Amino acid sequence: MTAAPAQAPPAPFDVIVIGAGINGLGIARDAAERGLHVALVEQEDLCFGVSAWSGRLVHGGLRYLEHGDVPLVRESLKERERLFRLAPHLVKPVRLIMPFYSRNKRPSWLIRLGMLAYDVLSFDKSVAWHRILSASAVRERFTGMSAAGLSGAALFTDGQVEYAERLCVELAIAAAGAGAVIRTHECVTGLVSEHGRVVGVRTQTRDGREAELRASVVINAAGPWVDRVNDVEGDGTEAAPRLIGGSKGSHIIVDAFPGAPTDVVYYESQTDQRLVLVIPWMGRYLIGCTDRLFDQEPDAARAEVDEIDYLLTEANTLMPEAKLTRDDILFTYSGVRPLPYVPGVPEWKIPRSHIVVDHAKRGQPGLLSIVGGKLTTYRQLAEDAVDDVMKLLGRRGGTVSKEVPLPGARVADLGAFRAAFLRDASVDADTAERLLDLYGVRAERVLEIARREPALAERFDPESPAIAAELVLAVEEEFATTLADVFARRILLAFEPGHGRGGVERAAEILGERLGWDAAERSAQIADYERWLDHLRVPAAATAP
Repeated sequence: MTAAPAQAPPAPFDVIVIGAGINGLGIARDAAERGLHVALVEQEDLCFGVSAWSGRLVHGGLRYLEHGDVPLVRESLKERERLFRLAPHLVKPVRLIMPFYSRNKRPSWLIRLGMLAYDVLSFDKSVAWHRILSASAVRERFTGMSAAGLSGAALFTDGQVEYAERLCVELAIAAAGAGAVIRTHECVTGLVSEHGRVVGVRTQTRDGREAELRASVVINAAGPWVDRVNDVEGDGTEAAPRLIGGSKGSHIIVDAFPGAPTDVVYYESQTDQRLVLVIPWMGRYLIGCTDRLFDQEPDAARAEVDEIDYLLTEANTLMPEAKLTRDDILFTYSGVRPLPYVPGVPEWKIPRSHIVVDHAKRGQPGLLSIVGGKLTTYRQLAEDAVDDVMKLLGRRGGTVSKEVPLPGARVADLGAFRAAFLRDASVDADTAERLLDLYGVRAERVLEIARREPALAERFDPESPAIAAELVLAVEEEFATTLADVFARRILLAFEPGHGRGGVERAAEILGERLGWDAAERSAQIADYERWLDHLRVPAAATAP
């Protein structure tokens, strides 16, 4: 396996997938494992877009019950349970508290009914059913919660994927292992059509190399960029019908604070009755999120001052002891959800279910587009999309993604593996724990690299237990080609205090030895990473006129 974009074979592909977010990667994996010849093309990197900017919960969608979308809730709960089994090193059960306040728009009896429905719809789950806590029991469990008007809370279970980026990386590894060609940092510049049918794509790499890839079916899974890809050749006079109505969600990240919860808190906003989450994440707290229509370039999405003020106000209303201010914010992030374009409908009411659009009905046979979807249900979305492809190709064969674990969980007993790894690992305990959390059983691959080259057991960042062998694994087996790829979406130091800046120069040296970077290129890579870190900026507060 190589990190560099593979050269396309002369024969056409069965499927070209555009976009390496969670949906595109899930489709590429499912299609390749069914025996299809697959190419995946991504303009940036794996998990570069919205898949990295979610609340990182794998949930059944309790709030979708409010909108009567029972099928989506059931689908989400089934997929949540499946991820507990197939990716237990990355997707883990978490407890959530939903408080009953007299000021809430949603009365406690309605929440109790919702909890019963949630449990019934997840009748085949492996986690505990919900419980109702008294006000005193809630305060014992979550000492910082406001007591004013509190009558109790619902306690229930959902899932969390702290490292959504790693979930995407493992899907890419699985897809490539089944024969898919993964091409990152290669932009689709046009759709290729012949005789009224889409038969491929034109691409261009960052250094200007152009290519034409052909396939029987092209799947546009570019998320919030779907419309841009479909109309990439348009001159603005005959634009393709709009599919995406992007909605931006922003989060703030803070250190632990007085009275901080140990569970996820699902809280009704006192400003607009939306649901706000306080989520323990990577030793800190993720508070979010907002929901507003966003029509700009998706990569330009950033947290705005009013969004930050909104989240701070809601957090401090829920947790008066916290007294959070802008100075407490470590960083922020924002992403654009690829929701269906539904003019006139408030963003929070737009359906979250996915749609596979067959453009044959729009005069473009050979092209499918993915609209909507959510992190939890990516696998079902992929199965649905590939089912459509199989029909179009006249091929047979069902998905195996329901039963085959992701690469980091391919062991008979993950618990036994973890215990043995911690006992026998030739690295410090905090490094061993880190490797298991990020890589599962593939942690052994990191140590194999370190044993092969003992110098790679080096801790290259004084503030982190990460070791140099992880850098090498990222470029040798995980499709990373830039420093930002490695820090932001493989080893995840971007989300640690200091964003890994203490080790960035040494990391550039180690990566440069593998990738042939001279001093100028190492400096350029560091500068590119610094530019990427703008995604995490805290905007300056508005000043009085």
